[in-house]
Amino acid sequence: LGENGAGKSTLSNILTGLYRPDEGEIFLDGRQVQFHAPRDALEAGISMVHQHFRLVEPFTVAENVVLGEQRSFLLRTRGIERRVADLSKRYGLHVEPRARIWQLSLGEQQRVEILKALYREARILILDEPTAVLTPQEADSLFETLRVMADEGRTIIFISHKLHEVKAVSDRVTV
Repeated sequence: LGENGAGKSTLSNILTGLYRPDEGEIFLDGRQVQFHAPRDALEAGISMVHQHFRLVEPFTVAENVVLGEQRSFLLRTRGIERRVADLSKRYGLHVEPRARIWQLSLGEQQRVEILKALYREARILILDEPTAVLTPQEADSLFETLRVMADEGRTIIFISHKLHEVKAVSDRVTV
């Protein structure tokens, strides 16, 4: 929680390997870590949903979810679509795996970004101003999803200017 320019997004970009810190240390599960690239953070279980989505508009939801994965050179479309649909249903992130990104609302695009993190089994999810593009109903639905994820043991870092939202969803607040 903090005003514009306080460093919320900068810190998040350091935690996800996009930026390198000038000083300080990062500890994860009690041991010091250094991230030299975003892949390092992803492999450590840290994922971020940025304010400005990083999706390829002509691609489908499922294609975007697996984009950047290096597990296989062959795209097993049906299996990926099925897994995306299962995750979508389990977490209430309703989105059609075969839909093209350009066809989706901003709220649905955000769900795709969250599904990418869940598909990659992120243990720590950073959300940068997630409600800025959502209707009040979509924000309430997002909060329900975040509670489910936290109940499963995931850590959610919720970056916001909106104190009432932070109070509604947070166990702890850092300013």
